Amino acid sequence: MLYEQIKNSLKEAMKNRDTLKITTLRGILAGFTNELINQKMKPQDEVTDELAMTVIKRAVKQRKDSIEQFEKGEREDLVKIEKSELEILEKYLPIMMNREEIQKIATTRKTELGIEDKSKIGILIGAVLKDIKTAGASADGGEVKKVIEELFD
Repeated sequence: MLYEQIKNSLKEAMKNRDTLKITTLRGILAGFTNELINQKMKPQDEVTDELAMTVIKRAVKQRKDSIEQFEKGEREDLVKIEKSELEILEKYLPIMMNREEIQKIATTRKTELGIEDKSKIGILIGAVLKDIKTAGASADGGEVKKVIEELFD
């Protein structure tokens, strides 16, 4: 279970006095509690892998956005910290699917669903993301959208 894995990683980081990892993992654990509360559950309720994945993906997206903003502001010191945190968080995400794999799934799904024009692109994106998740992998939604849009060009 992902929650237990992160708690164990936190203990290990504390033993090794890895302050960056401690801070990052504590932030994720707090995110789990916040998400439980947002979903009208109690803080001591079980953190499912699905809920954990939602929180971690959100944190990864926030780090990527921050890196982009800090690079625009020429704050390399902050970029370095965000990239280090991103590296820690990505270890808990499923394997990211590459562009070619996404393209294969998208092409197959487009044919299966009989989608011929851009008006049903949302349906195709949803189906492709579902297939990727079912395969036990992950993909950036923006990348999936780009690949699918290219199918209609």
